[in-house]
Amino acid sequence: MDKVIDYYSQFDEWGRLDREPLEFTINLHFIKQYLEAASASQVLDNGAGPGKYAIALAKLGYNVTLSDLTPMLVEIAKQKAAEQQVLDQFNGFHVMNATCLEGIHDETYDAALMLGPLYHLQKEEERTAAVRELHRVTKQNGLVFVACQSRMRMAITSLSHPQAWKPNDSLAAIRAFFETGVFNHQDQGRFTGAYYFHADEVKPFMERNGFETIDLIGSSSIGSLLSNEQQQYWIDRGEYDEMIQFLISVANDPSVLGASSHLLYIGKRV
Repeated sequence: MDKVIDYYSQFDEWGRLDREPLEFTINLHFIKQYLEAASASQVLDNGAGPGKYAIALAKLGYNVTLSDLTPMLVEIAKQKAAEQQVLDQFNGFHVMNATCLEGIHDETYDAALMLGPLYHLQKEEERTAAVRELHRVTKQNGLVFVACQSRMRMAITSLSHPQAWKPNDSLAAIRAFFETGVFNHQDQGRFTGAYYFHADEVKPFMERNGFETIDLIGSSSIGSLLSNEQQQYWIDRGEYDEMIQFLISVANDPSVLGASSHLLYIGKRV
């Protein structure tokens, strides 16, 4: 976990979501849709990073508790909430490991987000601990939104840009990665050790740990396959918003899930 803390202490995660807006835009669409339908009030954003989702929900009137492993990100989130005048909507800002939400009582929240921790938990028992903690602190029938990364999309990325994703710059390494889902960047300072799910593994994994599946969507849909130049075409035509709506409409198509860089599991705690 020290490597994760070091990485995010130096990386501009808030800026990444600004530079790559599809993931945030599509995720937030579905989060808002399901939270509104469930009449949720108390929300945990667990592994919240700098708080971009938490602040968006606070602006909508939800009472939010924020936690993250990286102290610097928790402090940034608190500063951002103050700057955007939603500090009163927060019940607390906590430095916590997602695998042990110590101090949070059972069945506290109407809904819980976990949009990052599973990326970095390379061992099965760690991933299981994190989702069981999420189950513990979420109320009966409460909603959960859990993000993971797509193994197929990472294989595509490795084949397309091998020099940027060492050691996945050989077919032997890509085959080994595709077998295990475990990736450790060879270049110092690049993305931390990570785990990538097969798209068809996500639902069974969550269901084994006490959740009922509502939906599984591709957070960037097929938009992640478009270059900036290709996206600019739709902006210039004045049809960018319409393109976003199309990407949202196909986000849960099974054929889209492997092509999306990130996946969002939406479930109910049982």
